[in-house]
Amino acid sequence: MKAKIAFLYGPEDLRVEEVELPALKEDQILIKLKACGICGSDVECFEGESAEGRYDIAPYTPGHEWAGEAVKVGASVTSVKAGNKVVGDCVLACGNCANCKDGKMPSACLNMREVGFLPNSPGGMGEYMILEEKYTHVIPDDWDYELGAWVETFNVGYWGVWGNKCNPDASDTVAIVGGGPIGLTASMVCKEAGAKVIVIDPIKARRENALQYGADVVLDPTAGNIEQMVKDHSDGKGASVVIECSGNDIGIASIFDISAHNARIGLVGHSIGRKVPVELGKVIWKTLTISGSGGTNLWFPRTIRFMSMIKDKYDFAALNTHHYPFEKIHEAFDMAVHHKDIARKVMLTF
Repeated sequence: MKAKIAFLYGPEDLRVEEVELPALKEDQILIKLKACGICGSDVECFEGESAEGRYDIAPYTPGHEWAGEAVKVGASVTSVKAGNKVVGDCVLACGNCANCKDGKMPSACLNMREVGFLPNSPGGMGEYMILEEKYTHVIPDDWDYELGAWVETFNVGYWGVWGNKCNPDASDTVAIVGGGPIGLTASMVCKEAGAKVIVIDPIKARRENALQYGADVVLDPTAGNIEQMVKDHSDGKGASVVIECSGNDIGIASIFDISAHNARIGLVGHSIGRKVPVELGKVIWKTLTISGSGGTNLWFPRTIRFMSMIKDKYDFAALNTHHYPFEKIHEAFDMAVHHKDIARKVMLTF
């Protein structure tokens, strides 16, 4: 069976090729893609600004924010049936190596695969993909596929709050640094926990948008002293929970200033590959707890249940600002790369 699949060969070198799909193994599922979001990580790999996408090894298929229909299942598959709407994990742990058997996170797997970033892994930017049953999750029939394509993104923000054990409740003031897609998901998660939510972002449109997705207060970090601004909205104490979703050097440095004493800090935004100057001494004198993790662990089913509970409360469809059919993938990337001020989420449809 042949399928048209996108491959990233290098910076700004994205090609759509027709390839022969391999035979389905007994534990695998053939998935017809229906929607796939272009993530900021995809953009950075396309620009040559990130080492996460490994086209230095070989071309790979981008796309980790996907949803599709299971059209054929292997002989041993029991949890997914043909016709189910499905989504899938991004960081794929083998489950068999020493680190996996020791209970470490998927990012510690000695045989780790990563959907949408490695040549030995599938990606969502193609007509079809093949994925093992243990990484594939069924979404409810009443979901549309574009909502399904948000599960991976929401999974990261949800895990960044609870998987990192920041555990907000109604007694907390939460500061979320970065109002992009991950920051918005973290905002919704914290608001549903009853916390007061502050979203910090220098882009006006993002700040205004955050007010529709859980934020009680939005702040422009370029408009003054961000530490004092956060204190002004937290009884002079600072944020008791901080979720860093920007991956920006200034944003990362600010978390040590805006956090209250004994604050819990979750690191979500990527900054791997560079050194970020921060005032680390405040970790000691403020007794801060900082946690982070690469990937999530057994969290997709919980994310799907959570999103089912809130999907009618928030307008997820409005988060997708631009839609392109797969045949116009180059135009879609042009929008995502060159119009970041207006492209909240660019969605490929199939």
